[in-house]
Amino acid sequence: MAVVTEERMSQKVRDFISSPKKLLIDGQWVEADSGRTFEVFDPSSGEVIAHVAEGDKIDIDKAVKVARRTFDAGAWRDMKPAERARILWRVGELIDENNAMLAELESIDNGKPFTVAQVADVPLAGEHFRYYSGWPSKRHGNTFNISAPGDYHTYTLRQPVGVVGQIIPWNFP
Repeated sequence: MAVVTEERMSQKVRDFISSPKKLLIDGQWVEADSGRTFEVFDPSSGEVIAHVAEGDKIDIDKAVKVARRTFDAGAWRDMKPAERARILWRVGELIDENNAMLAELESIDNGKPFTVAQVADVPLAGEHFRYYSGWPSKRHGNTFNISAPGDYHTYTLRQPVGVVGQIIPWNFP
């Protein structure tokens, strides 16, 4: 299959595209504080395929505040490494389980061939989650001797860093 066009779009993807695209803040899908949206275009046709909430400083500040509060509350930070690993692994499984829909959306959004998204982009995204799911139970601190005079106990302790802002590439999962 080449690039997914409107005539070839599955009903599941049509339904997703036609639903409002909001911001996820504090576990809720919300409109941007400004009420503004921006258009998303299908690069193969130039047609508008969606309107997405246009988050700005106020929205980012809200999201960061909630993320910081949630991190400080300790649910993720204090979670056993094996449980964090299971959650990350499950995200990878969900990506795999929804491969066709995600590949179709990737094709429409990016203009890339459906088959490339289905056999490369989407499976790789799932594999990244499975790969990183192995790290929570394998990141340990270290102790080591130092070559300075005296008797010192030296160690590293690795802990989650907390709230992180990211700029994610638009052209690859």
